[in-house]
Amino acid sequence: MIFTKWHGIGNDFVIVNGFEEKIGDYASKAIAVCDRHFGIGADGLVLALPSDVADFRMRIFNSDGSEAEMCGNVTRCFARYVYETGLTKKTELTIETLAGIIRPKLLFENGKVSAVRVDMGEPRLKRGEIPMTGVDSDAEAIDETLTVGDKSYRFTAVSMGNPHCVIFTDEVENLDLKALGQPIEFHPLFPRKTNVEFVKVIDRRTLRMRVWERGAGITLACGTGTCATVVAAVLNGKTDRTVTVHLDGGDLLIEWGDDNHVYKTGPAVEVFRGEYLG
Repeated sequence: MIFTKWHGIGNDFVIVNGFEEKIGDYASKAIAVCDRHFGIGADGLVLALPSDVADFRMRIFNSDGSEAEMCGNVTRCFARYVYETGLTKKTELTIETLAGIIRPKLLFENGKVSAVRVDMGEPRLKRGEIPMTGVDSDAEAIDETLTVGDKSYRFTAVSMGNPHCVIFTDEVENLDLKALGQPIEFHPLFPRKTNVEFVKVIDRRTLRMRVWERGAGITLACGTGTCATVVAAVLNGKTDRTVTVHLDGGDLLIEWGDDNHVYKTGPAVEVFRGEYLG
């Protein structure tokens, strides 16, 4: 299997040309490929496939074999991958995902791709859309209480096509991400599990975020999570609508536009290409 390894500020992926490579069992292949000791090592396995409704179809499989609806960091990598491997000459793309059509745009400096700006669509705030359990599926979950063990946390839930639980805290650097993130991911409030973001407000235009990703665990960055975090920050009156978010792997610029769409700009880096023999 010919592959290319990419990362978006440390959130890393193995991307495969699904037009040419045939994989029987995506889930088991993802687990094997993403293993950092016995495989290539990645947060996810990603397939570039034909689409009837967009330029490409993108399927994303987490390191535990589960399929993700969307991923913001891999969308930037995917857009640059299909352009630089000659699968398209377009610099503005439509990509079919389980969360709908995503629209990335390649940005250039001196004739080379310098960054990718992605229209991530509109945030979804109703409990039924995230999804969350509860009687009123049309209600929003803004600054609500979540109990884990004997401790309670204030959280805001947002979907960017996949579920996010955003928790604001000044202790973001010292948190045990696994001890907190894992039980929240599987909390009964979230029937399809959830990503978990821990966020410190630096000022009205700057946030610091760390993430526990559903199906992948601790990662250096999460694009959809960064978008959800800025939406949650605005809803709670903590920031303006254009924010730089500092993640463990680097920075992303997020804009929640007047059209209610969230726009994310950041790098996409090719690491290496190879042939997987497993």
